[in-house]
Amino acid sequence: MRERYSPLISLKKGHWFKLICGASFQHLPTVRNLTLAYTLAGADCIDVAADPAAIASAGQALQVASGLQDWANSQGFGYRTAPWIMVSINDGEDPHFRKAEFDPTVCPTDCWRPCQRVCPADAIVFSEDRDTITPGNSGVIDELCYGCGRCLSVCPKQLIQARSYVSTPTSIASLVLQTGVDAIEIHTQVGRESDFQRLWKSIKPWVSQLKLIAISCPDGEGLVEYLQSLYEIISPLPCALIWQTDGKPMSGDIGAGSTMAAIALSQKVLNAKLPGYVQLAGGTNNFTVAKLVAKGLLASENNEQGNSAKNLNTYIPENRFVSGVAYGSYARVLLSPILEKLEKMHKSQLQAIESVYSTTSVNAKELTNDSQLTKLEVLPELLWEAVSLANSLVSQIKQSRIISVE
Repeated sequence: MRERYSPLISLKKGHWFKLICGASFQHLPTVRNLTLAYTLAGADCIDVAADPAAIASAGQALQVASGLQDWANSQGFGYRTAPWIMVSINDGEDPHFRKAEFDPTVCPTDCWRPCQRVCPADAIVFSEDRDTITPGNSGVIDELCYGCGRCLSVCPKQLIQARSYVSTPTSIASLVLQTGVDAIEIHTQVGRESDFQRLWKSIKPWVSQLKLIAISCPDGEGLVEYLQSLYEIISPLPCALIWQTDGKPMSGDIGAGSTMAAIALSQKVLNAKLPGYVQLAGGTNNFTVAKLVAKGLLASENNEQGNSAKNLNTYIPENRFVSGVAYGSYARVLLSPILEKLEKMHKSQLQAIESVYSTTSVNAKELTNDSQLTKLEVLPELLWEAVSLANSLVSQIKQSRIISVE
């Protein structure tokens, strides 16, 4: 009997695509719109913050996408089934789990604000009237900051700090049971066996309800031995396992070269022959798939012995080839022009309502809390543009198995 298409099949066939909204990213309209666009383009997994509101926003987008499947297919986009929703947790301090913060009232008036220039999320803002700075209109917009840390080093006065947090084991059960997430990703680092084991103990009772466990770890001395020890801790698993090679975290939008660390790390983990699938992250961008193909790390008609181009529906060995790629900062920046248009339209609507109700007791902002102009699907032209851009990225890994290696 033919197996029904699912995200797991994408993983098994080596064309898994994951969207990383951000472990610390909590701007709900953006989470919703990114999820919608990349789902319609054919994403297999949506990774969001371990926050019920973010999970709910992603879930709402999946419901909308389900109703748009015929439209997406008619446009040639890759949506076939709902992607899995994943949440990220950590066993200790990690750059993915932090927020920048500073007091804008102590910033020098003549500062050229390099922090604002380097922020890829537009999370740093300054009031035009510095005499009326309030917490709501100047400084770091907490929900937009996803912890990339680029602002920390460029501040001339070193006024910006990072606020880190660690996942609490008691929150895991409620996340899995009450929100119905499909997968959990654990961020760890070499040398944290005891911390990982403590966190795993809290997850273990609920693993049978999950479809996937992912372990994300940057490179370091003794990496392979560390991953082997983690596998011993989590075995046996009732679900699929991904080793996420976190090359250069949150840097995919910086340039072509940022992806090389993730590729080199994937080679290292593949060579270790660990049980499970290998998936890239950290510095991934528009060049990642082409570089993987050129190095023979993705299964294709040229490097799958015994398979022809017509026979590429077979499953790949899980630790012989890279099975997928996750995109975070690059995927978000790719769609930022569309989302910025949407935001500007929403602000214009808010200003118009405020001008009408400025002399009454009506709260104009409450009237726009559920504004349709925060939702990508209500503007078909923008939706098509966003999904087309998302598809330009998703289709790379989806088509990689019929790309020839030069």
